[in-house]
Amino acid sequence: MSQTALMIVDLQNDYFPAGKWPLVGIEQAADNAAGVLAHFRERSLPIVHIRHEFPSEEAPFFVPGSEGARIHDAMAPQESGSEAVILKNSVNAFLDTSLHEHLQEQGIEQLVVVGAMSHMCIDAATRAASDLGYSVTVLQDACATHDQEFNGQTVPAAQVHAAFMAGLAFAYAEVIDTSAWLKRQG
Repeated sequence: MSQTALMIVDLQNDYFPAGKWPLVGIEQAADNAAGVLAHFRERSLPIVHIRHEFPSEEAPFFVPGSEGARIHDAMAPQESGSEAVILKNSVNAFLDTSLHEHLQEQGIEQLVVVGAMSHMCIDAATRAASDLGYSVTVLQDACATHDQEFNGQTVPAAQVHAAFMAGLAFAYAEVIDTSAWLKRQG
């Protein structure tokens, strides 16, 4: 059986209601992600936390060293250091980070992806992982985004999320609900 890792992308304080860039449905997505995190921890399976910091103090959110850039308490890595934390400074978690090398060292062939934002970092990480040869499953209800503006129109977060999940499901990943994935795990 190939080795599977959980990749938790950017579930950081600034995306929650008290943060600088709150997402629609982030609390429910985090609850679902926490259930998956518990599943991986109970089975001592590999877990990788991705944490984003923009390289500038002028960033709209995830300012280096800020409380907003900290991983949310619901997802905090275990104190033992058994869970990897990869710092990134761009949308793609694989770009200019040690993520791919870390996964290769662990013999990871499959990734289960949760986190934020659906239309940015989840999309970029999933596509990159697939391009690098990983089999990817995105737990769509453990991901969140927010409304987007385009051509003077507001696109509701639910539509943004659905469009990006549909795109990923077409060619890059299996995209399913958390409960269906957990049920399949037995």
